[in-house]
Amino acid sequence: MTMQSTPATSPVNLYDLPRAALGELLASWGYSAYYRDLLWEALYRQQVESLDSLPGLRPDLVRTLQERTHLERPSTHHEVFSSDGYTRKLLLRLRDGQTVETVLMRFKGRATVCLSTQAGCAMGCVFCATGQMGFVRHLSPGEIIGQVLHVTRILRETNESLRNVVLMGMGEPLHNYDATLAAVDIMVDQLGLALGPRFITLSTVGVVPGIRRLADEDRPVQLAVSLHGATDAERGALVPAARKWPLAELMDACRYYVEKRKRHIFYEWALIAGQNDTPEQAHALGQLLKGMEAHVNLIPLNPTVGYGQNPSGPEAVRAFQDILAGYGLPSTVRQRRGIDIDAGCGQLKAAVERPRPSRQPTTA
Repeated sequence: MTMQSTPATSPVNLYDLPRAALGELLASWGYSAYYRDLLWEALYRQQVESLDSLPGLRPDLVRTLQERTHLERPSTHHEVFSSDGYTRKLLLRLRDGQTVETVLMRFKGRATVCLSTQAGCAMGCVFCATGQMGFVRHLSPGEIIGQVLHVTRILRETNESLRNVVLMGMGEPLHNYDATLAAVDIMVDQLGLALGPRFITLSTVGVVPGIRRLADEDRPVQLAVSLHGATDAERGALVPAARKWPLAELMDACRYYVEKRKRHIFYEWALIAGQNDTPEQAHALGQLLKGMEAHVNLIPLNPTVGYGQNPSGPEAVRAFQDILAGYGLPSTVRQRRGIDIDAGCGQLKAAVERPRPSRQPTTA
């Protein structure tokens, strides 16, 4: 009788594990929390890039790690720089060949990274280049953290540090809830990256179950909700996911979040010339949010190849803000960065990987 061998377990990507999970793994091998914390600091404070360089760990633990785990980081597939030098857009290649976008933005005295949580997106927002390409797969916690480590390595070259994280890149974070929030747990861990929770913003198109879950779990992020329309018909034309979660249901979830968390929500509004930047739309938004703990981020549209509309002009933006102010709603016009390098999510991937038309044979 022949014996069947047990399939080998796939090596664990250490970046997939929050510190508690890392401790459980090491405990299963007989190592204490002391070694967990030494390894954690090596990964995120020293940011070692190899399991061959793990100072302070016992040789037998290092050998076990080399046999059973690995460090998976993305590689740079393509990158572009804005003309002002403040924005750097990276198209990063993952282990399976998928590519995702990460954007590093420098402001006076701070640096911000915009992270992707999925390859592609299932939400289908008509003006978004990622939405136009469709959904491919979720990212793992380690693939999200890999983007952070990639950017912190860049910043270290100029003695800068990362302050702000926005989960607003490719994908819908609340569609990939568990992996996204595991990555957040890694980011805020005080023995590691130690990023401030109030400087981490998660943006959603309005995934109602995820908003309620965030409220119940009291997760350490700021919440931003993309509206773009103040009625179900107008919003549904821009954000197909809105048809699943109508505005009444979404706003009820938002009120629940504010009540549980005692924190305001940022509402995002992509200003599209002649479409949702009219006084009528501003009044409708004011009525929708009146009396709520809210702040409106107004974002002039980033045009994409698949959506032919234009961003609102300065006069329309100011008029929109003035109307919101009449409802007691504070608003900010988001500073547009990287327009010359198509910094809106999904645009670089679409440009770099756009299929080229095949050559037709010429006839004699």
